[in-house]
Amino acid sequence: ALLYAHPRCFDLTPYMNIDTTYKGLGIDRIAACKAISNGVIVDAGSAITVDVMQQGIHLGGFIMPGIAQYRKMFSSISVLDHEMNLAVGLDTFPQNTRDAVSYGMLNSIVLVLKQTSKNKKIHFTGGDGKFLSRFFKDCFYDDLLVFKGMQKAINENFTSQGIYV
Repeated sequence: ALLYAHPRCFDLTPYMNIDTTYKGLGIDRIAACKAISNGVIVDAGSAITVDVMQQGIHLGGFIMPGIAQYRKMFSSISVLDHEMNLAVGLDTFPQNTRDAVSYGMLNSIVLVLKQTSKNKKIHFTGGDGKFLSRFFKDCFYDDLLVFKGMQKAINENFTSQGIYV
């Protein structure tokens, strides 16, 4: 209702299309993928969504728990209810429980992203995207990635008609 109360606002959903066979892809993921033609898109928030784009085609993707969700999972195991050490090194084995929990959480995210990205550029966005990007050499962090996809949809669908939003 709020959207329709503002005359310059409108629903972009019908204009947010990407080439994919994925069923149930959320509009936020579609928008982020629309902004990137080639690469891996990692939106690190409450959940971490990972999508792979190649020549404008969405090859697929997956969803993992976000950092805060890992923390919640570990807090339900009383003996592992520790604050995360987000500065834990991933190059040596931990020597205490707090670092072991932190290492396990971070390395499970980092390793799956490295395995998925291989030789592709990684584009991070989301609340924890900047933090996770520090584990990768050839990556980008863009907190406006979803909005850039929205802008691309607007440009593709309206500027050719002489309508400028």
